[in-house]
Amino acid sequence: MRRSSRCGLLSLLLTAATLVPASALGVIPPKKPRTVQLGTVKQVPYSKAGDPAGAGPEETILKTRALLVDGRVSEWTTGEAHDVTDRSFVVRRALRINDTLPGDTLPADSLPANSIPAGKTAKPAAEHWVWQRGPWLLVDRVTGRVTALKLPDYDPGASQVAWFRDYGAYCGVTTTGKSLYAVVAQVGLRKPVLAKKLAAYDAASHPWPVCSASEWQREPLKVTFHPAGREAASFDLTAGSATLIEDGDAPEPAKP
Repeated sequence: MRRSSRCGLLSLLLTAATLVPASALGVIPPKKPRTVQLGTVKQVPYSKAGDPAGAGPEETILKTRALLVDGRVSEWTTGEAHDVTDRSFVVRRALRINDTLPGDTLPADSLPANSIPAGKTAKPAAEHWVWQRGPWLLVDRVTGRVTALKLPDYDPGASQVAWFRDYGAYCGVTTTGKSLYAVVAQVGLRKPVLAKKLAAYDAASHPWPVCSASEWQREPLKVTFHPAGREAASFDLTAGSATLIEDGDAPEPAKP
């Protein structure tokens, strides 16, 4: 075979190889890295009328930040974020709720005459939105995955979560709404690490805040709760390993 023919054949083979998808060759292309960040602080109107459970009597402003994944808004957040690991963090979600009633209308005298159809005295009002404090989110910086945390006995009004490692300490309210509990939750576990009754609870009449921020101690591991109008309550905890499983941590299933 002449040299020119061999070169032509080699060129043809190389061209064909580039046209074959990498997956067909058993090669898994690397995942595209995600960019996850919190935006700048934005102040929005906020009140107890719009968020009866989560707002304090005197609050008028809520500080929010956009959670951006690849430059796009994934969620709105409020408060400080807490790093659980070097790739995952928790932050509280801020919800924008449509507060418009089906029958809400604008009065006729507030609109130009030519904007109201004949025989009509008003037209539907523009949508009205309010902000509320929402649940806590777990965010993975590598995958961009955002997961709502289901913290046991968590109550938007009573629960001010204080984070340490992958533990969250807060005052929780039972499903009956009549008891206030000291709760320690661990990310990745459904059941609380600690659940101790602090006092009776009346959702219609209670101090604000229900509890001040809990305090953590590292050695020995201890957490102190501060319910309003009552003595502080401290509890010792048995330190355990983190239970959070991030993508890539789980063992691969056995091949048949």
